[in-house]
Amino acid sequence: MTDSLPLPTGQWPELLPGWVWLCGAGPGDPGLLTLHAVNALRQADVVIYDALVQEAILEWAPQAEHIYAGKRGGKPSAIQRDISLRLIDLAREGKRVLRLKGGDPFVFGRGGEEAQTLVQHSVPVRIIPGISAGIGGLAYAGIPVTHRDVNQSVTFVTGHDQSGETPSSLDWASIAKGSQVIVIYMGMKHVERIATSLLDAGRPASEPCAVVCAATTGAQEVLETTLGSMAQDIAQSGLEPPAILCVGRSVLMRQVLDWQGMIAGDPPRNLDPLGRGRPAESA
Repeated sequence: MTDSLPLPTGQWPELLPGWVWLCGAGPGDPGLLTLHAVNALRQADVVIYDALVQEAILEWAPQAEHIYAGKRGGKPSAIQRDISLRLIDLAREGKRVLRLKGGDPFVFGRGGEEAQTLVQHSVPVRIIPGISAGIGGLAYAGIPVTHRDVNQSVTFVTGHDQSGETPSSLDWASIAKGSQVIVIYMGMKHVERIATSLLDAGRPASEPCAVVCAATTGAQEVLETTLGSMAQDIAQSGLEPPAILCVGRSVLMRQVLDWQGMIAGDPPRNLDPLGRGRPAESA
């Protein structure tokens, strides 16, 4: 993957020396990169990338220096302050700097902090959004985050804060009562505590849940479970992060929308998993 796939004709922005572009690389599959991301990769002198960025994506930037700056829970990780200062130093050296982050840089990705630091140090920035795992990753599992017969709201939360614990600022009771579908990033470490909080707030133990690990990659695994047994099922499954947790009846749609399973030859398990009793095209 280099210049063999030309960009469409148009006025593509130029990554100038001394600039830092913060770019979302999507949830994993290189095909989910945006064209702006590909344009950036082809111009960069330096790519500073996160742990969830696939190696195949870096192949779009063979001319650039690749610097790993991944942060993974429970493992040795780069310090955020050091990452931000490195971006500043590289920009001041006149480098064309691409900060490549998994998913979307502004969705639980510390992109806001990094961009603010750069601006405070008079380094010009550009933001390139990416497909977030909480939407794209679930779509690859055949789970729509919204469905007219299920939900008119969806809440995205993170499973841990800066301390590594479940966020103390989250009102789980209000989230449980106010959102029909809940999507939880980085929640596997504290899944038992999260599930208990939702159950204590009145969510039923039978509520459908899904755990999508390594979403959109060749290593993707999906566990379908319920809120009451999710923590135990994860422990027994041996699944590992990174993972997206989804709580809500939209998970049932995987029974009819597991498109990857259908490509592999598996028939849909249930053509009407929500029990609508009428054709899907009906209003």
